[in-house]
Amino acid sequence: MKLVFPNGEHPQVLLSHGVNRIGTAGEGAVVLQVEGVAAHHCEIHVTGTGANLQVPAGGGEVSVNGKPVADIMALRAGDMIGIGPVQARFAVVEAARSASPSAAGASADRDDDNGVTRVRMALPKYMLRGVSGAVFGKVFPVHGPVVIGRAAEADISVAAEEISRRHALVKPTADGLSVEDLGSSNGTYINGKRVQQGFLKPGDELRLDAVRLILVAPGMEMAQQATRVVSSDAGAPAASPGMSKWVPIMLTAAALAVIAAMFLNRG
Repeated sequence: MKLVFPNGEHPQVLLSHGVNRIGTAGEGAVVLQVEGVAAHHCEIHVTGTGANLQVPAGGGEVSVNGKPVADIMALRAGDMIGIGPVQARFAVVEAARSASPSAAGASADRDDDNGVTRVRMALPKYMLRGVSGAVFGKVFPVHGPVVIGRAAEADISVAAEEISRRHALVKPTADGLSVEDLGSSNGTYINGKRVQQGFLKPGDELRLDAVRLILVAPGMEMAQQATRVVSSDAGAPAASPGMSKWVPIMLTAAALAVIAAMFLNRG
């Protein structure tokens, strides 16, 4: 992942895994000695599944595709980031593919192979599946910190009047999602209990007033489904080994199809 500065304020920068600070301070990953840029203006957190833009306390004005960012926003390839008066484009680096000598000669006669390996879209560890209201039937991947709210610039924007503009913040952990209410008017609930801060496990319900979402963990779901097939009722006919073998494969394919459709719709 990298930042490209189309107006030449800074050479392009490869972003490192972890925190990349941007501002006038000399220790930052991107140092911009430009009027209107704060010492610690903003930062980009790079993880194994994506990148999130965050504006720290005391940071400067930041926008993504012209929309102001107040706290945290997930970044997508091609997003234009406004860092005060400076514009930078977020890009995903494509790794060059090393070809064997025998393949090199064959590829010289082909026009459809540019020698680049595209980054494979990773299946998210957690997804929120809408089960009511404006989010019914929709699936939202959670790669990093995600703000849910009515505002158009929210990571998960919900067109419902009962939802606050910045209603709740969820963050993935090893076992589920941490949940924080962001001062909403109508409250945040986990399994029917109102919380200011809480924890959402796979299968739990997150309710923002009347909008309900269920936390789904694709990998865990597939393992549970496979276990159910193997340990079926004793009175039921035993599933054949061939059938049990295909269950996790079919579930994986279904999960990938949902993610692919969702990304195509976002494009």
